[in-house]
Amino acid sequence: MTTTTLAVLVPLLPFLGAAAGLLLGRTAPGFVRPLAVLPTLASLVLAAVVALRQGGDQAINAATELTPTGSVPIELALYIDGFAALVAVLVGVVATCVQIYSTGYLREDPRYPSYAALVSLFTSAMLLVVYSGDLMVLLVGWEIMGICSYFLVGHYWETSEARAASIKAFLVTKLGDVPFLIGLFALATDAGSFRITKVLGTVASGGLDHPTLIALLLLAGVAGKSAQFPLHTWLPDAMAGPTPVSALIHAATMVAAGVYFVARLLPVFEASQAAMIVLAVMAAVTMVGSGLAALAQDDIKRVLAYSTIGQLGYMTGALAVADRGAAVFHLLSHGAFKALLFLAAGVIIHAAGTNSLAAMSRMKDLRARVPDAYWTMTVALLALAAIPPFSGFFSKESVLGAAEHVATGHAERVPGAAGWLVLVAGLLTALLTAAYAMRLWLLAFRGRGAEAPDHGRQPLTMTVVLWVLAAPSLAAGALAYRVLPAWFDGRDLTPTLATSVLGTGVALIGGIVTYAAWRHTTGVAARVPLGAVAAHPEGDAAQVEAEAIAGHAPVYGGVAYAPDPADPGRLLLGPLHRHAAVGFHLDAVYQALFVRPVQAGASLVRFLDREVVDTYVRGAGALPRWLGIAVRRAQTGNVQTYVSALLAGTVVLAVAAVLVATGA
Repeated sequence: MTTTTLAVLVPLLPFLGAAAGLLLGRTAPGFVRPLAVLPTLASLVLAAVVALRQGGDQAINAATELTPTGSVPIELALYIDGFAALVAVLVGVVATCVQIYSTGYLREDPRYPSYAALVSLFTSAMLLVVYSGDLMVLLVGWEIMGICSYFLVGHYWETSEARAASIKAFLVTKLGDVPFLIGLFALATDAGSFRITKVLGTVASGGLDHPTLIALLLLAGVAGKSAQFPLHTWLPDAMAGPTPVSALIHAATMVAAGVYFVARLLPVFEASQAAMIVLAVMAAVTMVGSGLAALAQDDIKRVLAYSTIGQLGYMTGALAVADRGAAVFHLLSHGAFKALLFLAAGVIIHAAGTNSLAAMSRMKDLRARVPDAYWTMTVALLALAAIPPFSGFFSKESVLGAAEHVATGHAERVPGAAGWLVLVAGLLTALLTAAYAMRLWLLAFRGRGAEAPDHGRQPLTMTVVLWVLAAPSLAAGALAYRVLPAWFDGRDLTPTLATSVLGTGVALIGGIVTYAAWRHTTGVAARVPLGAVAAHPEGDAAQVEAEAIAGHAPVYGGVAYAPDPADPGRLLLGPLHRHAAVGFHLDAVYQALFVRPVQAGASLVRFLDREVVDTYVRGAGALPRWLGIAVRRAQTGNVQTYVSALLAGTVVLAVAAVLVATGA
């Protein structure tokens, strides 16, 4: 079978699995789990075969015209270079792990068939984005992911938090998609085609008429999809969905799509220095702001959500200094350890019966109840904090090394200011990342107080997946930075000595300071009894999580966080803590600038429609009704009355005729 045929099957198999799962979910529920896991697993195997055949050599490029348009053609095209081949393998690995994990996590959920089908469709859409060689076909996968995220984030639709989060995720990402669509059309107009190869050829020949405008329009869509400042606010609230969905969205789909899109079309953005500066500023603000916010969150999943935003900031920072190799390297590394973090968090939430780190900090021996989650999450947190020799160290230092290269004036097409922005923000974020990673680990696993509630053992499928994902977090980075340059345009990904020392140094400082703050707070603060977290009998993990969301509602939208005297984040942030805990009030700003004016405009339109337009409509109906009433009173049924009225009218007409004739 040819490589092109295999590549077509990679996104097609999960799509067929989703369709079959929806059709057979009610009539043959025994087939739902195999239809969820096997097509995704087969897609992973085929993606790996395609990657091996591609081998980082010449890109696989094939196309057929989808439909005649009469102007700019739309083609069903494949364009698989080294980036695409490896990202597809990442998507397959994470999606397969999520599907296997979900068979245990949602084993008692009556909506599992639709959930599994949507996850498969989500996976298919992301693979379509990765392999597509035509921008319009890419847009189809891009939009399908947005629709799937709406349904998956709102899976627990019984809770108001999940309903609000799904609507917010959909609207914010669509807000970015509008300029994104305009930018795609403008790009295709200049290039005369939606084919990626032709677009890149046009850029290389200097054929773009408005590179800055096009790049900025495209960046709006990327900011929405990849949760970058200022369109990042939907991602923390999206934690109201099931934990496996969070792992899928954060590690391999949805948010990765924006970074991958910029990496694939990086020459378009390089054509405008202004766009590269904007990208660098966006990355810097995103990294630092998300790091501060993560340090103040009480919900374990929201800590990881802000962590994702910050790591995506590293990727966009690498793109801002024109090093897509470092960006995709960190995308691959981050995908493994972030999926592991979320899936381990799901096990912890099941064991603790709550999402709240404050509650977990009042439970002793929680780590003894979930030893697999404890050890694998420790590995993932070390990778997140970029501690050598874990995978996150090599990929993150590649980003910082690329920024140093630009900042010291060794790049021609990228402004040095972009390099300095990314480098300084990256080092500060490394400090914050280690701080909130240490805080999460201490509060979740070093709690003191009452015994942790016993919710029973987790299914084997959940714990096995954790160890599968722990392997690349342990060793992949050390091997990857030597192997990947052959796939990534031959660019060296070896961390530089200066950034390695600085990055590791500030990370160690962040972890040590946080530990010291925790020791101080636990030594002087009175321990608050557990009380709020009730022990449930052994049950479904998804049910426990849904109850945790409902019982911990302030995390998902309010500002009334219960104070935790043992939280080192409060000591480290000081007065900044209450602002960081609510995302620096960006949602309130959007509420004031956009939501309330729109609501006021809607109220005005409703008033005008009801009190002005409807008044004319009611008047138009009332006038004939009044005339009808008047005429109805004249209809007495008396013949003498009718004859008298006829004679009177005849007399009046006769008199009028005489008067007119006399006057004439």
